[in-house]
Amino acid sequence: MKSIIVSRAALALSLAFASPALADEGEGDSIVVTGTSLEETLPQQLSRYGHAIEIVTDTQIRDAAAIDTARALEAVPGLFIRSQSGPFSYVDIALQGSRTKDVLWTMDGIRLNNRLYGGTSPNDTMAASMIERIEVLKGGESLFYGTQAAAGVINVVTRDFSDDLGGQVNASLDSFAGTSLDGYVRGAIGQHRFVVWANRSQSDGYRPYDVMQPSATDRARGYDLWSAGIKYQYDIAPDLRLNALYQHTKADLDNISATRTKESRNDRNEEVASLRLDYTGEDGVQFFLKGYFHDWKTAYVQIRNPVPAGPPQVIYPAGTFWGYQDYGGSAVVQLNMLRGIDTLIGYDFQSFNGRDDVLLIAPTDEQVHAGIFQLRTNDDLSSKGRIAAGLRYNKAKGSEKTIWNVSGRYDVSDALFVEANGGTSFVLPDASQLYGNDPCCEVGNPNLKPEESLNLNAALGGALAGGAIRWKATYFNRRITDLIDTTYDDPAFPEGTYINVSDKVRARGAELELNADLTGGWGLSASYTYSRVRNQGSSVQRDRNPEQYGRAAIVYAPQTGRFGANLSANWVGEVWSTASGFGRMNYGNYAVVDAGAHLWLDQARRNRFGVNVENLFDRDYASTGYRSAVSDAGVLDGSNSRFLYFYRGVPRTLRVSYGLSF
Repeated sequence: MKSIIVSRAALALSLAFASPALADEGEGDSIVVTGTSLEETLPQQLSRYGHAIEIVTDTQIRDAAAIDTARALEAVPGLFIRSQSGPFSYVDIALQGSRTKDVLWTMDGIRLNNRLYGGTSPNDTMAASMIERIEVLKGGESLFYGTQAAAGVINVVTRDFSDDLGGQVNASLDSFAGTSLDGYVRGAIGQHRFVVWANRSQSDGYRPYDVMQPSATDRARGYDLWSAGIKYQYDIAPDLRLNALYQHTKADLDNISATRTKESRNDRNEEVASLRLDYTGEDGVQFFLKGYFHDWKTAYVQIRNPVPAGPPQVIYPAGTFWGYQDYGGSAVVQLNMLRGIDTLIGYDFQSFNGRDDVLLIAPTDEQVHAGIFQLRTNDDLSSKGRIAAGLRYNKAKGSEKTIWNVSGRYDVSDALFVEANGGTSFVLPDASQLYGNDPCCEVGNPNLKPEESLNLNAALGGALAGGAIRWKATYFNRRITDLIDTTYDDPAFPEGTYINVSDKVRARGAELELNADLTGGWGLSASYTYSRVRNQGSSVQRDRNPEQYGRAAIVYAPQTGRFGANLSANWVGEVWSTASGFGRMNYGNYAVVDAGAHLWLDQARRNRFGVNVENLFDRDYASTGYRSAVSDAGVLDGSNSRFLYFYRGVPRTLRVSYGLSF
């Protein structure tokens, strides 16, 4: 019973410090965490020991009219995230000064990151319709989550179980003729609980580049995605529970270029499955035993238009394969052997294999074994102060790492707290960095060492006016050793290769949050992040890491009544990228404003009509920096002259939606 109370209290505390945009609108939208699994409650438990957590609720996802995960994450303080080319595309992430590859994505605790390419994300196959909430842990989280959690974890939690039969159906249409239809049903039959969901989203998309050559005849980046999933839960005994999950996703995703593209597409098939046994005893003993499977296959096709004109050139015939399998298991037990102290002991196993026939990564495999040990104080020792310390031993092919973590939180009063989280983390090189061998691109280096980092997050926060105003100030500092980067200075590799840079890299800065619940259903939120990411001894900010960014929002969401609205602005300061032949250029200094409104058509709030406008003022901005390529004219005259272009952020988009709850 204590563990249930702790997990719910931690979640309530997390929601209290989320922005008003995340607040629930009414009783029908409230979040109830019915699970008591040690794995399910781990992020909320870590927040009680000084780990920073942000919660994105399904209410926020619905109010933003988000159809993919990246859109839903834009409200998270300290997280800079930009979709490369709109919904279901790759993203650029900077979480407190990180790179995209430093953040681990999971779904119900299942690892989703692409081990072929660490810089890609699973956003292109993650529909927002199946999300109950998103938990974002900020700071080094390698203790429980392993490699690629050096800067944090994004855990997508799928629709939760309910003892009552119910569900929801939603449909939307946007101004680029994009459509989305989704729904879920959940309920119980005796001790058997179930959730079933499905989604279909498609669009012809928009022109993804600011400049395109005449030879590129496919000039819009479209998508066609459908997914379906099922969760099952059975109470074997009052303290023993079985959970199962399966989700299938099929996605046809355009992958066009700014020059010569006639057809270029990734056709994805993805399977995610897990089986978990949970024990929650009244004596404080808990454990979970879990197995998972993640299969990710892509059939690629690329057909180019020749310059000068002529018959189409098949570069990669339809069905060219790249993909991977990731499977494994984990077990963690929590014991209360000493009064005031909880002990957690765990084992984690991961097995990976994959290949890429496009960029020529030969078949590769990897196995990772890890042991986890943590000591925590509990409320028997102190209800105000909590401390945790732990070790993780990680053994992979050719590398062994032991990392540590120490964290704590002290509630000075109901209105003031202090917390800190520090330790070490690591990032293993991905398969392309180790084994890539395509002559077009950077060549892999099998002698790469894992990156290691030393992390510190420290925060002071509190509440005023009886909790109506909440504030938090965070300092973060991460020092990275053996950072993996590309180099073009080795004559043996004219197209580049990968190295561990000799200089240490430091990411440090501060994050400020302010949230206020005003009378009449009004709410305000604001956040600001300053991030200084530089090589040792350098005064130059590293590419694709914004030095400053922030967000402000105003929300009208009364507990009664039928109308609600929201307005937000995301701002980014200077952010730099380097394009071949053009040098280093700033592509930041812009703000994107979004607006939305919704109307409940009935008093019971079961029928909801919504209107949202993304990028209200149609700001033209670069989502992932400048690039260059040989122009059509450069091909024709043999000069190989290059043109400059960038990925365009989402232009002004109107989305109209309707939802029915039952």
